[in-house]
Amino acid sequence: MINSLENNQLLDAEKCKIALADGTVVTGTAIGYRGETGGELCFNTSMSGYQEIFTDPSYHGQIMMMTYPHIGNYGTMDIDMEASRPMVSGVVVRAFSQRFSNQHADQSLDAFMKEHKLVGISEVDTRRLVLHIRSKGVMNAVISSIDLDDDSLVAKAKAWPSMEGFELASRVTVEEAYDFARGEGPRVAVFDYGVKQNILRSFKSKGCTVRVFPAATELEEVLSWNPDGIFFSNGPGDPRVMPDSIETVKAAMQTDIPLFGICLGHQLLSLAAGLEVYKMRVGHRGANHPVQNLSTRHVEVSTQNHGFAVAKESLKDDIAELTHINLNDDTLEGIRFKACTAFSVQYHPEASPGPHDSHYLFDEFMNDILEVRGVKTTVDLAAEMMYAGR
Repeated sequence: MINSLENNQLLDAEKCKIALADGTVVTGTAIGYRGETGGELCFNTSMSGYQEIFTDPSYHGQIMMMTYPHIGNYGTMDIDMEASRPMVSGVVVRAFSQRFSNQHADQSLDAFMKEHKLVGISEVDTRRLVLHIRSKGVMNAVISSIDLDDDSLVAKAKAWPSMEGFELASRVTVEEAYDFARGEGPRVAVFDYGVKQNILRSFKSKGCTVRVFPAATELEEVLSWNPDGIFFSNGPGDPRVMPDSIETVKAAMQTDIPLFGICLGHQLLSLAAGLEVYKMRVGHRGANHPVQNLSTRHVEVSTQNHGFAVAKESLKDDIAELTHINLNDDTLEGIRFKACTAFSVQYHPEASPGPHDSHYLFDEFMNDILEVRGVKTTVDLAAEMMYAGR
């Protein structure tokens, strides 16, 4: 048992427990919605952005443990939502702030969690629990404020379904296609496997017309919209068990339309090209991962949130070129394909931790569209008009 904390603070508050599948049980204080939940226990090293993390569809069904000790101190804002609701199944923190100091906040994190029935636990020694996960690897866990029996909770954690081998994009994708933005620039079709709102806003900022399609949409339907570029989004689950999506991506790679993928989309493009994807022991989740652009040699501070990765050793020179590498563990972070106009990255260039280190990737996609389709962004057109007026 990592933590058997029994102090006056816990006796005065409502008890809660988190039990791991390996038998570890930690006692803490209930936060948010009172109840029980389970999922794969992960940790994120970001110092801020907890609302964006909790609502990121890539985290669907996972329990998120924040390593930064103080969570909730600036409340929540509707503008920070990456989806319409929280996607994590539970929250684990060291110190939870019931009060917040932010004049722009709409409500406290506690009220937000109760509104969305998000179960959480605080007063947990997250440093020790993170070290435990890093040593043993990610595993399933259960948080409960209604069942405090250790044996019962451990049994539930052991029985909780694994993330590996499960397709989850269908649980977070849209039900029908919709237009996110109408601009004067390129037409970008988005395959929604759990796309973050800030990715869509990034395309909108370039003046793109953006239409979002459900994950299972046939490529013919997307092509009938006459897109100038196709984007394959981030999302949750194991990409290796998404054969229909892989075939759709493979068919898209046979067209002359520029393609761009992020996170799960990056993995699907790689699988479609014959590369291999594996389940990581711990995963990358945080806003401080150093990624080197091998072309410029510049190092970008990146945001990451993935438990699967493309195997670098499966990369072949005739298939794709390695473009980005993680400097922490030398894992593959980006590639450009050779048989088609397509590239992809494992990290999130829209998340701005650097704060803008990786935004150029959207410009790179726009340049691909300009080169192949001859369509300029409204940003380019505005710059040309300004130059011509001088």
